[in-house]
Amino acid sequence: MTRVYVPRDSSALALGADALADAIVREAASRGLAVELVRNGTRGLLWLEPLVEVETPAGRIGYANVDEADVASLFDAGWLAGGEQARRVGLVDEMPYLKRQQRLTFARIGITDPLSIEDYLAHEGLAGLKAALAMDSAAACEALVDSGLRGRGGAAFPAGIKWRTVRNAQAAQKYVVCNADEGDSGTFSDRLVMESDPYCLIEGMIIAGISTGATQGYIYVRSEYPHSIAALNAAIEKARAEGWLGASVLGSAHQFELTVAKGAGSYVCGEETAMLESIEGKRGIVRAKPPLPALSGLFGQPTVINNVITLATVPIIFARGAKFYRDFGMGKSRGTLPFQLAGNVKHGGLVELAFGVTLRELLFDFGGGTASGRPARAVQVGGPLGTYLPESQWDIPLDYEAYAAVGAVVGHGGLVVHDDTSNLAELAQYAMHFCALESCGKCTPCRIGSTRGVEVIERIRDGDTSEKQVQLLRDLCDTMVSGSLCAMGGMTPFPVLSALEHFPEDFGLRPAQPNKAAA
Repeated sequence: MTRVYVPRDSSALALGADALADAIVREAASRGLAVELVRNGTRGLLWLEPLVEVETPAGRIGYANVDEADVASLFDAGWLAGGEQARRVGLVDEMPYLKRQQRLTFARIGITDPLSIEDYLAHEGLAGLKAALAMDSAAACEALVDSGLRGRGGAAFPAGIKWRTVRNAQAAQKYVVCNADEGDSGTFSDRLVMESDPYCLIEGMIIAGISTGATQGYIYVRSEYPHSIAALNAAIEKARAEGWLGASVLGSAHQFELTVAKGAGSYVCGEETAMLESIEGKRGIVRAKPPLPALSGLFGQPTVINNVITLATVPIIFARGAKFYRDFGMGKSRGTLPFQLAGNVKHGGLVELAFGVTLRELLFDFGGGTASGRPARAVQVGGPLGTYLPESQWDIPLDYEAYAAVGAVVGHGGLVVHDDTSNLAELAQYAMHFCALESCGKCTPCRIGSTRGVEVIERIRDGDTSEKQVQLLRDLCDTMVSGSLCAMGGMTPFPVLSALEHFPEDFGLRPAQPNKAAA
């Protein structure tokens, strides 16, 4: 019996993967051929979806962009034996896009059935949890510190220090909260984990619980991710039945329970304290700090808050050791990050590599340049509130400190590519408009500053390029950066100021002239 893999993630489903899977089963039956259909996760090569794979003695052979109309011709070509056909892309594992990657957190996605316990265990599943159960909780927190893992949600705070703070806090109840409110444009790595390898996230959260003394976990998922929510709930039920969750984790003295909490679509609930308010059933508005959530978080109790990629990376660190993970990366940016190529790019998808790779490498070696075929002009890194990087900055290594040095952020690793037809002044105005729409309204710099920002940029674009208007925009941005309670208002100026600095001509301004005297 030949095994055929048809992905079940959102991107493949949007392109008809369910109907395609049914068509493959029907066609095989009509020809008297035995096939075992496996609904795997995505490989992250999103421009090839649906990417169907056939298991052969030589390896898994891929057929890209397959739809129902192709099914009969695939069987005619002998695809169950890896036969040649127009859709054939060869051995998937040998494709340069995949082979050049360093997949650690994403080692299983696209390879396994996301809901199969057997598949998970056969690919190093639970090795990290078993190692953590054999450790003292203090040693577990120190192991995470030693690994160099920093939060992958944007702030890049050392995960182990956060865990250690929660562990040392004195409280009868502690929580672990996974921030899966992935709302940034051009980001989809959290979704891929939840839909393609949910047990990895579950294992990471259990390890966080037993390492800090937390007994209850919540995964806060945005409502726009129904397939992620369904996959997580199904996986949690299976994990509970297997004894991973409940009063005795894998037969140990540790207890841990896990619940999926569904958000209602508010972008600001991606901010950790607004997320806590939402889980508690309140309006999602930002809390003032201090107190820090690690000491007074969910329901006023000590709370570990990490995002999906941070927690999904934990199992491999405990399975293979802190040093193994720390050996990837550069400087203070250790390990790998899943970079997400989106926007005007030919080969959009997920690329997991160690810190230190450059935008130029990602854009051309993996992305294949722009989808339009026109020259790339700018890349926005770090979501809708990230900076626009011009070509002169594409060779800076992707590293938290190196990017901070030029006023940029790595953030969640989302990259949105723009070609030379893009108007950066228009995009900057949209950033202010986006903030005005999504602000929780609690603080004046964000609530009012974004509205005034839209107006000022509009006046500049309409022709008032006086120094007065430009300085007003800069002062407004400074107020938002310095006075906003959270990153919603504090980071909205980043795309605006980077567009103003690197692409002044789009605002009708003259490019800054080099200082000849200084030269």
